[in-house]
Amino acid sequence: MPGPRPDLNTLAKEHWDLLVIGGGVTGAGILHQAAQLGIKVVLIEKHDFAWGTSSRSSKMVHGGLRYLKQGDLRLTRESLQERERLIQALPELVVRQHCLMPLRRGQFPGRWAMTLALALYDLLAGVRDHQWLPATTLQARVPGLDLAPLTGAMRYSDAMTDDSRLVLRLLHEAAGEGGTAMNYCTVLSVSRHESGEQQVRVRDADGTEVVIRAGAVINATGAWADQLSGASPRVRPQRGSHLFVPADRLPVEDCMTLINPRDQRPVFVFPWEGCTCIGTTDLDHRDDPDREPRATDEEVDYLLSLANGYFPDAKLVRGDIIATMAGVRPIIASGKGRDPSAERRDHAVWQQEGVITVSGGKLTTFRVIALDALVAAGCLSRQRARQLRRAAPTFRHADRLPEGLGHPLKPWPTGERLHQQVNWMLAHEQVRHLDDLMLRRTRLGLLHEQAGDTVLEELRPLVCQQLGWDEQRWHRERDRYLDIHQRAYRGAPA
Repeated sequence: MPGPRPDLNTLAKEHWDLLVIGGGVTGAGILHQAAQLGIKVVLIEKHDFAWGTSSRSSKMVHGGLRYLKQGDLRLTRESLQERERLIQALPELVVRQHCLMPLRRGQFPGRWAMTLALALYDLLAGVRDHQWLPATTLQARVPGLDLAPLTGAMRYSDAMTDDSRLVLRLLHEAAGEGGTAMNYCTVLSVSRHESGEQQVRVRDADGTEVVIRAGAVINATGAWADQLSGASPRVRPQRGSHLFVPADRLPVEDCMTLINPRDQRPVFVFPWEGCTCIGTTDLDHRDDPDREPRATDEEVDYLLSLANGYFPDAKLVRGDIIATMAGVRPIIASGKGRDPSAERRDHAVWQQEGVITVSGGKLTTFRVIALDALVAAGCLSRQRARQLRRAAPTFRHADRLPEGLGHPLKPWPTGERLHQQVNWMLAHEQVRHLDDLMLRRTRLGLLHEQAGDTVLEELRPLVCQQLGWDEQRWHRERDRYLDIHQRAYRGAPA
């Protein structure tokens, strides 16, 4: 398991086969795969686990109809096969979800084009799960949907997850296999010794600096990859923003794939952990990557307008928003000046001065990305990697975790069960700050009004007792968390 948190000086006394930089889903996936292969591996994360893109995604484990439309059959097939493997391997965390794509009169794609596309989509996944729903059936299934411009909808399936809990599950599994992970520890430099080993200078949050020795280093820092790669910039950071609204203000049981008639972009409206999520946008992000991204007023208006266009009776306004969430995707730039939505979602692996850098890709294909990175680092043969790609992923340590933790289609528990889960997280998941608990270990800060202030007070005695905080530390952490929430996750003012 990730906790208790390792001692940095102890890590420096060891010689590691592999050091992974970055605690998002890519880094966690590499740690998991490496540990299962018996590699002595340690992961270092500058912020918190899943702090960046991997707690702020659209929560979908999917093949991506967009990639099929772009003609990228390889990525679609790869993603769909991984989706099916993860549904089988992690049924409490990666859950099949029906999706509906309403089709507009006189607009491409129509019913028959979508039928052919989804037949191919299912064929690539090895399932058959698409169906045409006429307007009368759609009306009964999705009350409040404006049927006037629609001919009906195509139903298909993908999968939902809690992305942050998926990262933590990978870290727990890796720890069970002998891997080590540490958050809030910054990599300052990487240099190659004349012996060929890599020397990684790192600094802990308390100011302690040490050098960790490793046979290989993988830079899996996503949107931050260019900062440590030592090579020419390759990453095009793109922001995707989401809104969370109460389920009773926009009740949906299926994931709605809504095509914006203005720009033909798909936007999802889906149930998630007791609320309804609307997203995402797709814009170039030019802000400091260490500053938590936020949804702009223009993005909020874009998403509200789209939702109200399809659900006019909802009349959603800014005051309905519980929280916003913006994440920065690490897209590998094509160099062709493309519209952000047109960029491919492939991952890339490259090397400079002995540092292996991996970036890009999708949440769904984290395992494939991890295997490619391990091959590049010399930790795995290509033949063995191909065998592992075709095999089902192995998760052997479910008995160490609370049951049902992070189910994407169930609300977070309340009362004693919530207290039990939080108590376990505080003991086993390297919680350093209140925002770690409210935004990533749980999602209470996204799903409760006023940043979850009521439940925060309810949990206060438990948090202070487990983490040894006094009143002064509690108020300092509460102020820090509320400031972060207001800046980066705030519900937009009415």
